[in-house]
Amino acid sequence: MTRCRAALLALLTTLALSAVPTTAHAADEGPEQIVNGTFDDGTAPWWGTENVTLAVDDGRLCADIPGGTANPWDVIIGQNDIPLVAGETYAFRFFGSGTPAKVGKALIQLPVDPWTQYFAANPELSVSGNEYSYTFTAPVSLPDAQVVFQLGGSADPWRFCMDDVSLRGGAEPEEYVPDTGPRVRVNMVGYLPGGPKKATLVTSETQPLEWELKNDDGKTVARGRTVPRGVDASSGQNVHTLDFGAYRKEGTGYTLSADGETSRPFDIKEDLYDELPMDALKFYYPQRSGIEILDSLRPGYGRPAGHVGVAPNQGDVEVPCQPGVCDYTLNVKGGWYDAGDHGKYVVNGGISVHQLMSAYERNKAAFGDGQLEIPESGNGRPDILDEARWELEFLLSMQVPDGKPFEGMAHHKIHDREWTGLPLLPHLDPQPRELHPPSTAATLNLAATAAQAARLFAPYDAEFAGKSLAAARKAWAAAKTNPDKYADPNDGVGGGAYNDSDVTDEFYWAAAELFITTGEKEFRDFVLASPHHTGDIWRDRGFDWGNTAQLGRLELATVPNALPDRERVRQSVVEGAEKYLAIQRAHPYGIPYDVPDYDWGSNNLILNNLVVLATAYDLTGEEKYRAAVREGMDYILGRNALNQSYVTGYGEVASKNQHSRWYARQLNPDLPNPPRGTLAGGPNSSIQDPIAQRLLKGCKPQFCYIDDIESWSTNELTINWNSPLAWVSAFLADRGERSDCRVRYSAHGAWPGGFTTQVVVENRGKKAVDGWELRWSFLAGQRVGHAWGAAISQSGSVVTAKSTDWNGRIKPGDVVTFGFNGTNPSGPNPAPEVFHLNGARCR
Repeated sequence: MTRCRAALLALLTTLALSAVPTTAHAADEGPEQIVNGTFDDGTAPWWGTENVTLAVDDGRLCADIPGGTANPWDVIIGQNDIPLVAGETYAFRFFGSGTPAKVGKALIQLPVDPWTQYFAANPELSVSGNEYSYTFTAPVSLPDAQVVFQLGGSADPWRFCMDDVSLRGGAEPEEYVPDTGPRVRVNMVGYLPGGPKKATLVTSETQPLEWELKNDDGKTVARGRTVPRGVDASSGQNVHTLDFGAYRKEGTGYTLSADGETSRPFDIKEDLYDELPMDALKFYYPQRSGIEILDSLRPGYGRPAGHVGVAPNQGDVEVPCQPGVCDYTLNVKGGWYDAGDHGKYVVNGGISVHQLMSAYERNKAAFGDGQLEIPESGNGRPDILDEARWELEFLLSMQVPDGKPFEGMAHHKIHDREWTGLPLLPHLDPQPRELHPPSTAATLNLAATAAQAARLFAPYDAEFAGKSLAAARKAWAAAKTNPDKYADPNDGVGGGAYNDSDVTDEFYWAAAELFITTGEKEFRDFVLASPHHTGDIWRDRGFDWGNTAQLGRLELATVPNALPDRERVRQSVVEGAEKYLAIQRAHPYGIPYDVPDYDWGSNNLILNNLVVLATAYDLTGEEKYRAAVREGMDYILGRNALNQSYVTGYGEVASKNQHSRWYARQLNPDLPNPPRGTLAGGPNSSIQDPIAQRLLKGCKPQFCYIDDIESWSTNELTINWNSPLAWVSAFLADRGERSDCRVRYSAHGAWPGGFTTQVVVENRGKKAVDGWELRWSFLAGQRVGHAWGAAISQSGSVVTAKSTDWNGRIKPGDVVTFGFNGTNPSGPNPAPEVFHLNGARCR
């Protein structure tokens, strides 16, 4: 992951950039810093790497750029000894062309390692050529900076020419102003008919204003008055709220008008979120390492297998450790690339695969075989589990072998020895790969996710389930033996450090998963003794890979288990939801996230807070929590200060240039943008990358974002940001309502490997139920055998009981009773807690 790139964490540049070619010159420009920028005197003192020959052609410096290079810096043309003065604003101009058209890199930087960039741009070089003009403010004084053009990374050869290169001080800083469109901000995808419908108006007015809702024919269908909310601290804007929740008619192309502005169009539809869960999950297949991505399954995204040892790739099939770390190699082929680089990380993979499995565990019947169009589709298992398994197999492969130091622990990460540039397809990555030292955090991520996998895969693959549980136990024991082996915060070259010096939360999460799966006293006692079990873990900022106690608490609250204080645990989740609900209600943009500075990946933190609200709805059935989730999603899809959707392909204006080495269309038109359903990290007040530092200096939190492929601190894509998007969107797509029914599931006997159960279904509503179907899910590998009073079928863990000819009608106040014998190969056998009668969840 790129977040810890040492060479870019130094002081960079300040506002601003002009993206429009221009030839205007300031009246008070300083002296020219570039020597022979017009090439009237040949090519000196310009230099090039050994693989290019510089020549003057028709008054311009030109060079034939070789193909087959991997990184932009593999081919460079530059000039040294450029003096910079700290605080001085410079105008940097040049003419450039590419035949055929290419995207290059123009940099002003430190001339030695770590090559700190003070200015960076990606000019689109056309065949006819363009003039480019930028400004930047030097953060340091330097007598010998470099001006360089990085031109490598192309598979095919091409020709580069440039002229009129100029760098002068005395320029006026230019202000970057994002195009935020109309001042009425809406969820551009739309609203659910029965859900909340709110928009935000940006205005200087302080009194209520009239608003109108119009359909696609331009007819006004609703009116009202805005509610002034004052100045929103997260955006610096004076805003009003528009509430049109009373309007419920389905349709497309609605718009809202107020204060002389009209919103972007949106829909009101019951099936609004039906596609988003699958798109968010389909994101993972083209993130896979170690397998060819088939264009037949993802048109436009096909590519060869990455890191399988085919030259120039060095592969993940026999990866050594960093020098001095270990004396063995591991086959760690597979898994998901973490983000826009080629690294794979256990701690980030852990929360990601957990949330996919958690989405499945919440509503197993919603996920089936063939939904995701992946190579495993059609094998009889739900695709979401197949996709999760691709990552789980990688996590298992990162475990230290028996007989080696730290056996049973998990290596923290595996990635390139050095950073690579953009764009670079995985199969073309030439860097050596290295295993990094084991860590307690990674080991506990393995223990938690493998324990969870053991129960979910039990109905489908008992061998893999057993393998996973054995690995989880081994990892747990290894973590207890090595409770404080932390990742090095300085280990950030070639990949992110992902350092975490407090792993008590990971211990709690792992113990919770192991207890749920096994029911064993050791794990129960550890859970009960952990300070995270009773502490207030509901951070304003939300949970993430480094804060995982919340995962354990949510699992204990929702997955059937015999924890003695489980009712208190469930109530604590509701208390956390109440906290986020209060934050959301107070926020002018309706966000359950109110912090003075937005975090890296703020969008994923917002979504994780929505997970807590959604879980409270599942536990209580109270509509206010479901409404809060629906309103919170509005921010992600357009109701925000920038008036844009952060999900690729969703909304009229949506992120599409997320930071990636292979979804890099912004840099190479032969490559695609990220696939539909990809979440951008979102506003980040720390703006660590050069583009963000140049354009966004002094930004209010919501404005600390730019949809640029080089803005890795605000516009990254990652597996752990798409995982809560998949979870929350699956919740939103769940149209099951509450039913006035009550189910009593009672075990009437048990013996080794078997049990017998009676089920009583009571109609507590006012209408008779004619023909009934009751659905529930088992914890793990339980199977229904002989049944009476109902026709029972089972698919995986999901059981469906249907009425017979003689008990198909349940009058108000009446009950029906049926029963069955079952088998339970291993582990606990708690009573199911969630039942659906004719598709509606029983209260």
